[in-house]
Amino acid sequence: MEQPTLYAENGASWWPLLWGPLFALVGLGVEGLTGAFRPVLWSLVAVALFLPTLLWVQGRRRLYAVRLTPVALHVGREELQVRDVAEVEGVEPRAGSAVLGGGWTLPRGTEAVPVRLVDGTVATAWARDADALRAALARLLATRRS
Repeated sequence: MEQPTLYAENGASWWPLLWGPLFALVGLGVEGLTGAFRPVLWSLVAVALFLPTLLWVQGRRRLYAVRLTPVALHVGREELQVRDVAEVEGVEPRAGSAVLGGGWTLPRGTEAVPVRLVDGTVATAWARDADALRAALARLLATRRS
């Protein structure tokens, strides 16, 4: 059953897919001004730049996405059940605490959101807008307690 999304961050936007085709159009235009005109070659350049960029964007959207539902917090490749979260307000980050998402450190451009689990350990979630994720988690935990 699909759960409603309470907070979400995409790992990347789709606009970088335009880099390759735009570069090819500029190259085709410059080449057209100089007299030579090879649209097939520039089409191959556009495709050759588009495909790795597509893989890169899809990878970032999968590995750097954050999504909070009433049941789970999805951080990168990892899923943390909300029932396992004890509190999020006033939790201090601890050195050596597990970073959620499958990486060793926080992704660049994100901030830490320390989370105290039911067993007393502290895990570190992350988001670009850490305050918004912390607030959404706190609201969810408050509604579960009442």
